[in-house]
Amino acid sequence: MSRRMVWGPTFEEMLHPDKIDPAIRAKALATKESNPLDEINLYNITWKRPDGTPCYMVLPRELTGVDANIIALYGRDFPTGSHKVGATYTVTMEKQLLGEITPGEHTLVYPSTGNYGIGGAWVGPRMGYDSVVILPELMSEERFQKIEAYGARYIKTQGCESSVKEIYDKCWELKRRPEIRVLNQFEVMGNYRFHYYVTGNTAVELVHDLAKQGIGNGRCAAFVSAMGSGGTIAAGDRLKEVFPEHRIVGLEPIQCPTLFNNGYGDHDIQGIGDKHVTWIHNVMNMDCLMCIDDIESKLGLQLLTDPVGMEYLAGRAGIAEETVREMATMFGISGVCNVLGAIKTAKYYRMGSSDNIVTVLTDAIDRYHSVMSALDDRFGKMDTGNAEARLAGIFLSAKLDYIQEGTVNNRDRWFNLKYYTWVEQQGKTVAELNAQRSQEWWAEERGKVRGVNDRLSEARKR
Repeated sequence: MSRRMVWGPTFEEMLHPDKIDPAIRAKALATKESNPLDEINLYNITWKRPDGTPCYMVLPRELTGVDANIIALYGRDFPTGSHKVGATYTVTMEKQLLGEITPGEHTLVYPSTGNYGIGGAWVGPRMGYDSVVILPELMSEERFQKIEAYGARYIKTQGCESSVKEIYDKCWELKRRPEIRVLNQFEVMGNYRFHYYVTGNTAVELVHDLAKQGIGNGRCAAFVSAMGSGGTIAAGDRLKEVFPEHRIVGLEPIQCPTLFNNGYGDHDIQGIGDKHVTWIHNVMNMDCLMCIDDIESKLGLQLLTDPVGMEYLAGRAGIAEETVREMATMFGISGVCNVLGAIKTAKYYRMGSSDNIVTVLTDAIDRYHSVMSALDDRFGKMDTGNAEARLAGIFLSAKLDYIQEGTVNNRDRWFNLKYYTWVEQQGKTVAELNAQRSQEWWAEERGKVRGVNDRLSEARKR
C-alpha cells in the first residue's frame, strides 16, 4: 500500500536555503544534530552554512606550494557528511515527481561505490522507501556501517572501487522483480542537474564573494574534479557558461587510467575511477585530463589527519593551528586527489595569485579510519620524518605527468568509450549516444531545472 509522498527542497532552495520557508528552515537547522534521521533534514541539503556562507576553505600556500588560490568546497556538513546526498536526493525526487516510484510500492536500489549509496541509504528511508545499496565488497568498513545506521540494506558485489561492471550485472538481476526500481547515478541526469545548478552556482557566487575580500580576480580559472559517477564535474559546465575562459579538468587514478589510455585496473581512491565513461559525463566539454596516484592520495590524507602530521603542519610547516585542525575534519581520500589535481592544474597552466581554482572535498576522514589503520600496518606509524617527506614529495612537488589536453581527437576518444558500456551492455541506442556529442543536448538537460522546481513547488502544496 502506498504511503504519503515526502518532498524536500527545490534546486533553488538547495542553492539559496534562505528561500526556504523560514519555519521549515529553522526546524531543519534545529533538528540537524538532535535527530539526524528526521525527514526535515532534507532541507539541510546545501553547500551553505546557517549564516548563508558556503562551506569552503582557501587552502594555505604552505600546503599547495602554488600562487594560485585553490578553493575547496567541502561536503562534511551535508546530512550524510558528503555532498553526494544532494545528487541522491535529486535523482529520487525527480523520479517521484515523474510518477516512476511510489513509497510503499517500490524498493529503490542505489548502485554505488560509496557516497551516493550512503546518500541513498539516508534519502530513501527518509522519503518512505525500502532501500538497497549495491556496493563492492572491498570498500571501507565505515561505508557499510553507515548504510545500516541509516536504515537501508546492502548487497556486496565482487571487487573494489573500479569494479562497476559487477554492480551493473547485479542491477540487471534485481530488475527482474517488479517492485525494484534502480536509480543509477551513472546514468540518471538528476545527478548532473544537481551539480550543474547547485554546486556550479555555489562556486560562481563564491569566487565573486572572495574578490570582495581581496582574494582572486572574481573569476574561476579552472574547476578540478575526479570522476566517479561524473556528476560533480558537471559544475564545470555552469562555470564555463559564466567564465568562457574557464577550464574543466577531470581526474582519474594512475592505477585505472580508463580515459587516459583505455586502461583498467584496481585502485583505492574510493568514489572515483569506475573503469568506464559514465552516461552523465559531458566529456566533449572537458578541457584536460590528469591522473593521480592512489597511494599518494591515501598517504596525503594521513598527513592531514594523523596527530603527528598535524603537529608537523602546524609547527615546522608554518600553517596556522586552527587551519590544520579544520583541514583534518574536511578531507577524505578523493578530496586529497582533487587537491593534488588542482596543484597540477596551477603548475601546468602557470596560474598566478589572481587565479582561482575551485575543487571539491567530497567526504571526510570518518569514512577512512580503517584505511588509515591499514596504512599503519603497511608502512608503520607516522613520524616527523614521514610528515616532512609527504608534504614535500606529495603536495609541494606534485608532478606534471599523466596529463592530456582536450584536443578534438582526445575528446572524440573519451566520448567513444561510452559505446562499450552504454550501447553494448546497458541498452542505449547509437542514436541516443550520438545525440550527446552536441552541447545542445546538454543545454536541454540543464534547462529542465526550472521545470523541476515548478513541479516540486506544486507537489508540496497538495
